[in-house]
Amino acid sequence: MVSIDGAAWERGPGGLPFLVVETDRCRARLTPYGAHLCEWAPAGQSAPVLFLSPRSAFTAGTAIRGGVPVCFPWFAAHPSDARKPAHGFARTRMWQVDELTRDDARDVRVALRLASDAETRAYWNAAFTLSLTLSLGASLTMTAEVENTGRDEIVYELALHTYLAVGDVEAIRIHGLERTRFVDKVDGMRDTAAGSGPLALAGETDRVFLDTTAPCTVDDPILRRRIRVDKRQSRTTVVWNPGSEKARAVPDIGGDVWRRFVCVETANCGPHAVRLTPHARHAMTARIDVAPLDPR
Repeated sequence: MVSIDGAAWERGPGGLPFLVVETDRCRARLTPYGAHLCEWAPAGQSAPVLFLSPRSAFTAGTAIRGGVPVCFPWFAAHPSDARKPAHGFARTRMWQVDELTRDDARDVRVALRLASDAETRAYWNAAFTLSLTLSLGASLTMTAEVENTGRDEIVYELALHTYLAVGDVEAIRIHGLERTRFVDKVDGMRDTAAGSGPLALAGETDRVFLDTTAPCTVDDPILRRRIRVDKRQSRTTVVWNPGSEKARAVPDIGGDVWRRFVCVETANCGPHAVRLTPHARHAMTARIDVAPLDPR
């Protein structure tokens, strides 16, 4: 694979190919396996912005724990067949790298693609192309686009399952989800009204916020920074952390690392699953920025 100024390929964990980005604007690391962005941080940010579990496996057929997994064409467990992989198959497939360039702002732009084939049809009988375009600079922009390349309508769910690194998940506050409604998956899928204040996490949290289009900000008093997540063409926001008890039961989390991340996911799932007629496309975008936390 071809390298460019500031972005070079190397062999990484598990023998997987990794693109290592080091520019005056950011550092990042990604692999075509799952189109998985494992690391990104803007210049001057010493702490990681994306969390990557130290226990993450880098083996074929196993999803990488942390970074930004791409969940497609369903989210969480398959709705009717428990034998099919959770969060779909996109995160455990090798994607094609279509583009690696520097744009006018000198950000590194990477475009990856996953097209339907006999193996994907064994899980989901649909013709599609899924592309992920990353712009890696002082901000991180991720655009996931699905094209229906077949003759029949398709319905799919999609999430950018972003693991944000935090100082302590119980100390952060998440703004932007006030006065919305969410499905509480920890409380028997109960439909719940969000309060008027910022979200504070205590224990296991798995909430699917519906009809959400506003940005979210994660205020972190320990790392003294604010992470902002903007999104376009996304109507679902998922907030997840396993908490202490569940984390101990997950082999690639374990220990106390659950305190070091929160997932704030840009998604279209559940009632916001996307329907595409033949030859139609739909693109969903997430953008992440980091700024110092106002000490007030």
